[in-house]
Amino acid sequence: MRRYKTVLFDLDGTLIDSIRLILDSYHHTFAVHGLPPCEDDVLLRGVGTPLKAQLAGFADDPEAVLAMIETYRAYNLAHHDACVRPYPGAVPCVRALAEAGVKIAVVTSKNRHSTLRGLDVAGLSDVFSVLVCADDVTNPKPHKEPVDLALAQLGARPEEAIFVGDSLHDMHAGRSAGVATGAALWGPMSRAHLAPSEPSHWLEKPEDIVPLVLG
Repeated sequence: MRRYKTVLFDLDGTLIDSIRLILDSYHHTFAVHGLPPCEDDVLLRGVGTPLKAQLAGFADDPEAVLAMIETYRAYNLAHHDACVRPYPGAVPCVRALAEAGVKIAVVTSKNRHSTLRGLDVAGLSDVFSVLVCADDVTNPKPHKEPVDLALAQLGARPEEAIFVGDSLHDMHAGRSAGVATGAALWGPMSRAHLAPSEPSHWLEKPEDIVPLVLG
């Protein structure tokens, strides 16, 4: 008997390895705008929340934040396709779930354009019919709204769903929405970092998802 009928996936750090590009985009943006350098581990804490919210922590002026967003996105776009790859095992995992009739969706804090670009590079643009992006919600992760919206669009029940992600924001959003959570340990965050969120399942590699879901 199938354990879960629905799987929601985070994107960055879960399906695609884009973390180095994200960090380099921040460093470039800070240098261009005359801000002091920031350590990678500090920046990683904000990964999984919308870009505007992350950059607002480094500038008080809303106009400055918008300018930083433009700089970040220009750098990120210019280097995206050369730097982003799916995690080993992620694509076969997603396709196996889809072929088994499991409802799947992406729940991300990226905007839709960037999400589609990432899925295209990963070879997954044909698999997901439901994407919940930063531009689709008022309250992004760690709020439960993105998870609730994905479930509604899939026609899925929370007690039959699991949200797989690599950040505390993912775990908190899933738990608040009443779905099980799977902590992706192949991403940038350690078990020690994610442990306070008490995920339902620890996943060492993408291949662990299929037997967990299908039984």
